Amino acid sequence: MTPDGDFDLARHRRVVVIGVTGSGKSSLAVRLAAVGGMPYVAVDDLMWRPGWVQLGPAGQVEAVREHLAGPAWVMDAMWSATRELVLAHADLVIALDYPRRVSLARLLNRTVRRLREHEEVCGGNHESWRGTLSSDSIIAWHVRSFDRKRAQVEQLCAAPDGPPVLRFTDPRDTQAWLRSLERAAA
Repeated sequence: MTPDGDFDLARHRRVVVIGVTGSGKSSLAVRLAAVGGMPYVAVDDLMWRPGWVQLGPAGQVEAVREHLAGPAWVMDAMWSATRELVLAHADLVIALDYPRRVSLARLLNRTVRRLREHEEVCGGNHESWRGTLSSDSIIAWHVRSFDRKRAQVEQLCAAPDGPPVLRFTDPRDTQAWLRSLERAAA
């Protein structure tokens, strides 16, 4: 599916936004949910507890399941444990498939902003300089997971079944598409 294709907010009411870490999934999901009058589901907030304690796979599925039952939602990610369940309920996948330089630059800017402003993230946690410089940091995660997540986008785009995938490879195209939706909704 292309951005100028047959996307319709009246028909596509269960949307999941996917992409590599730092690609802008949450930012897009928040704006799309506002345009469509749909609930926004911040998946990382569901998956993390204070102290950076991550739910196990069964807990992840349960955390997401209640949101999937609704008639409309925009979810800003799908984790490995929830992938099949989310795809079974979604009627559209939006894939932010940007080059590494784009997502890494965005991630670095976001991380510095969160550190500077002591912004709360992911279920009440805060990023720290120590964590940012560790091998478990969000930046290290970006490096480790980039190729795998891009391969998942390729796989979803090529899948004969499942929800349609609206794939963006340039942030300017994503923003132009979103602005057109916002103008149409105004």
